[in-house]
Amino acid sequence: MSRFLVQDAASHRIDEIYQYTLKEWGAAQAEVYVTGLFDHFAKVGTHEVLSRPVPAEFGVEGFFFRYEKHFVYWRYLSNGDIGIVTILHERMHQIGWLKDDFGL
Repeated sequence: MSRFLVQDAASHRIDEIYQYTLKEWGAAQAEVYVTGLFDHFAKVGTHEVLSRPVPAEFGVEGFFFRYEKHFVYWRYLSNGDIGIVTILHERMHQIGWLKDDFGL
């Protein structure tokens, strides 16, 4: 079973998501949303979460899945673990953010 590692850009986005949800809908909803994200991260390695390859035109190698209003982008790390690269809201311009967050 693969482990997952939340990388820097994803960690930053999780903090932003938590703070926004806390402000808009309160602590209980913020906790539910972020806990749901982590539950989905854990299910990537067991294929309980349906992921698709990132489209070639994005210029990065990896996979993504949708969680509520966000897209979670991940890739396999050199040791076989799963790296959660970034989490982008559905309204964000995906290509620009992905190249930055994947380090391209």
